[in-house]
Amino acid sequence: MTKNAVRIFGLTATTLVALVLFVSSLIAQTLPNETPDKFTPTNEGFDYVRREVMIPMRDGVKLHTVILVPKGANRAPILLTRTPYNATELTTHIKSSHLGPSLYGYDNATDVIVEGGYIRVVQDIRGKYGSEGEYVMNRPVRGPLNPTTVDHPTDTYDTIDWLVKNIPETNGKVGILGISYDGFLPLMALINPHPALKVSVPMNPMVDGWMGDDWFHHGAFRQLGMNYIYDQEATRANEIIWWTSHFDDYDMFMEAGSAGELGRRRGMEQGRRGMEQVGFWRKLLEHPSYDAFWREQAVDKLLAKEPLKVPVMLVHSLWDQEDIYGDIAVYKEIEPKDTNNDKVFLVMGPWHHGQEIREGSALGAIKFGSDTALYFRREILRPFLDHYLKDDAPKMNIAPVTAFETGTNNWHRLSSWPAGCERGCTVKPTPLYLDDGLKASFEASKSDKPGYEEYISDPSKPVPFRARPIDGTTWRQWLVDDQREQSGRPDVLAFTSDVLKMPVKISGEPIANLIASTSGTDSDWVVKVIDLYPDEVAGQPNMGGYQLMISADIFRGRYRESLETAKPIAAGKPLLYRWPLPTANHVFLPGHRIMVQIQSSWFPLYDRNPQTFVENIFWAKPGDYRKATQRIYNAPGQASFVELPLVTTR
Repeated sequence: MTKNAVRIFGLTATTLVALVLFVSSLIAQTLPNETPDKFTPTNEGFDYVRREVMIPMRDGVKLHTVILVPKGANRAPILLTRTPYNATELTTHIKSSHLGPSLYGYDNATDVIVEGGYIRVVQDIRGKYGSEGEYVMNRPVRGPLNPTTVDHPTDTYDTIDWLVKNIPETNGKVGILGISYDGFLPLMALINPHPALKVSVPMNPMVDGWMGDDWFHHGAFRQLGMNYIYDQEATRANEIIWWTSHFDDYDMFMEAGSAGELGRRRGMEQGRRGMEQVGFWRKLLEHPSYDAFWREQAVDKLLAKEPLKVPVMLVHSLWDQEDIYGDIAVYKEIEPKDTNNDKVFLVMGPWHHGQEIREGSALGAIKFGSDTALYFRREILRPFLDHYLKDDAPKMNIAPVTAFETGTNNWHRLSSWPAGCERGCTVKPTPLYLDDGLKASFEASKSDKPGYEEYISDPSKPVPFRARPIDGTTWRQWLVDDQREQSGRPDVLAFTSDVLKMPVKISGEPIANLIASTSGTDSDWVVKVIDLYPDEVAGQPNMGGYQLMISADIFRGRYRESLETAKPIAAGKPLLYRWPLPTANHVFLPGHRIMVQIQSSWFPLYDRNPQTFVENIFWAKPGDYRKATQRIYNAPGQASFVELPLVTTR
């Protein structure tokens, strides 16, 4: 071997060996990975045990379920909530070794769960988050709208069956409860219920999406719910979120024109919402009227056909900004079946949607004098659940109806609804007439002259449903917003009573009864019953002249003759529009006045009516939107009024 042969790239063999040894030493000195292949937490010191399981349904689909068992639990009942809102998140509001802080937040009545020693179970419904299967918004029961073998009743049945057989710490008794969508599901559980289901507590449930809950109110589309639909259905885990394009939602919806157009694009053609990809959005576009699609999944009508087997407590919020219709509708249908007056219970509190599990001493500027939500949980919900679910069945002293009376801020125990008071009174439908000079009176006009009040409704300047800018930050309290800004607009009529000398109490549903005409061929009508406070209020200067909505709703005029078939309105012809407003339980105090506001838009909460008849308002074009002259009549034989459920002593 020559001298050059031992050189490689100019390196001697000795140098090369040294280099190899140096590199090897560097490799040997690499630091070991400090992250284990799989980390197993000890959870030492936790006061509960967390289990996550996949529960099989009868069709083989498995549903992700979180089970939280208090340490030391023995023969404990189960409180179940089924949800589309992420079971993991609802059971881990913060990372804590204590059950209470972990649960504190939506959708947990935390004090009831923890202090009651309940096993907490939260499950993702099929198609959402950790669960398998396909997601369908408010999945219809098996039948014409659902040809499969599974629905929410079967999934609930199969879930309860698994829970009572596989949780050794339970006494085998299950209660189901929840708010909103989670409140709709306890109603579904009442259809062919599992024998272990001992109680159901639907709070602010979604019941009828067209008549008066999330999607429409009497035919007018609640377009502020579009972001919910987008977020909920775009992906299984809500990873794609609706975006904003304007600080003020009023501007965003105005720029788009129609709700259908907003679903198709983002204003100024800068992008596309992609809503046509979302199945439920397509269904809304196809079913703007109250056709079989809506009627056959109205939960109140479904439960009217079912035997009453499980005790139910319906929880209603008097200022529910999302689902103000459903629980009262269900009560009307199932209460007549409760012949012993011991299976159907109704609670009405002065709350926004879901406030019953939050702090309840006030809503916006309105104060109630005590924490009404805490009272509900301690004095009503906890005893109710304990009675039906605990082995010793502690006695409960809960009236069939427990109703908070706004105005006086008192709770009342009633035998039924609407009862007006515990005893010695009756509820009498009484017209509050809308008279000449924007007067509201319980006395009918004695004038024999034809009369009306009128305003111009301009779709290019719709009446905001609350003070602008509208950005959703205080969405929960909009139903108690001061209405004086709206009352000063030229396109809003404000009828006002004389100052009250005696208290006036209403209990039940006011009924709007308008004799009205429009110069257009379609129209919306909004009626608001308002408590007008005195000009000054001692100790509460901000309440001077406050205009508090007590009950209000909208009606789309094209459905005057038929909710299923839209028809043009005869232009210029006085016609009757009659529809119910949400339930109220209120006392107008002496010194206050009763006001009724009437308008033809409530924007952008509801989509604009073009006031020119088109087949489908979702696709109204810019040229369809036209001004109209609106008249509210008070002529003889054409009296407009709001029928108030007046409480009178016998």
